[in-house]
Amino acid sequence: MIDFILHLDVHLISLIATYGIWIYLIVFVVIFCETGLVITPFLPGDSLLFLLGALAAQGLVDIKVILVSTFIAAFLGDTVNYHIGKILGAKAFSSDTSRIFKKKYLTQTQDFYKLHGNKTIIIARFMPIVRTFAPFVAGIGKMPYRNFMTYNALGGALWVAIFTAGGFMFGNIPFIKKNLTLLVLSIIILSLLPALIEYLRQRSKNS
Repeated sequence: MIDFILHLDVHLISLIATYGIWIYLIVFVVIFCETGLVITPFLPGDSLLFLLGALAAQGLVDIKVILVSTFIAAFLGDTVNYHIGKILGAKAFSSDTSRIFKKKYLTQTQDFYKLHGNKTIIIARFMPIVRTFAPFVAGIGKMPYRNFMTYNALGGALWVAIFTAGGFMFGNIPFIKKNLTLLVLSIIILSLLPALIEYLRQRSKNS
């Protein structure tokens, strides 16, 4: 999985060559699971969208299909995640030994809600791990459904548009083409940076 994420450009091109039009379904499932299932926060999100935009600029995939399909996947993913959180509640995080449902993830996301309120659903779209747990916690906290759906749609549209359009705009630049692996790694690091800063800030406050 680590190799797949770090060399996403190579694997994605290989998948396109192997599965052709079915790549759109594969991408749909990945984005849906990354946003909709709390057990798969490790799946690529930001980097995948950027790479899809870059490959669309090279004519390997259709940018319109990518924009529509990934937005629907992101929107449905958060919606399902919200309902799972509403149904399961805090029971999923009751164990201190769970490797997936870690209490620190729940606490971090709850603190994020306290700081940013409803717009957390939008902001979280741009933060790995938090992106996966934010709708789940919204369901646990029984966030008003109309509010959730509004921010869900807006956040999903912004997330997909910004990263995919960014890849599409810069995908044909020679330097970008030659260094897609390095770019993927940079996007992952930059995406995780806000969460790391917040963690260090909280740790400093508690020490």
